[in-house]
Amino acid sequence: MATVELRFSALPEHVRTARLVAAAVARRAGVDESVLDELRLAVGEACSRAVALHQRNGVEGAVRVALTEQEKRFLIEVADEAGPGHTGAPGSGAEDEDALGLAVITGLVEDVEVGNGADGGVIRMSWPVSPASVTV
Repeated sequence: MATVELRFSALPEHVRTARLVAAAVARRAGVDESVLDELRLAVGEACSRAVALHQRNGVEGAVRVALTEQEKRFLIEVADEAGPGHTGAPGSGAEDEDALGLAVITGLVEDVEVGNGADGGVIRMSWPVSPASVTV
């Protein structure tokens, strides 16, 4: 089980890099080409959400993206350090934006889980891997 971990400061300009790295590692892991666009979009949405949470809550920490190649699945985990429950005030535009981002992710990814980690929120997404297409 190989894992690539990417950490970046919570700035919007780093989200593109995270998307590109995720797509490259997914392709190498054997994720079908037909879902790479959806994977890129989902990773971008999850990273943008984490960046927004950091900025709204004045958090200096890094956004973490873990890309894990398993035997039959490719797992991506995007974690923020915004603390538990930091999504904006109830009924605020920030909360609506957060809900919309999560709706986009769940629409793009069949296997997705939104939860809490040690320092904040975590979004776990996975896609099937085609072992025959793995390139070395």
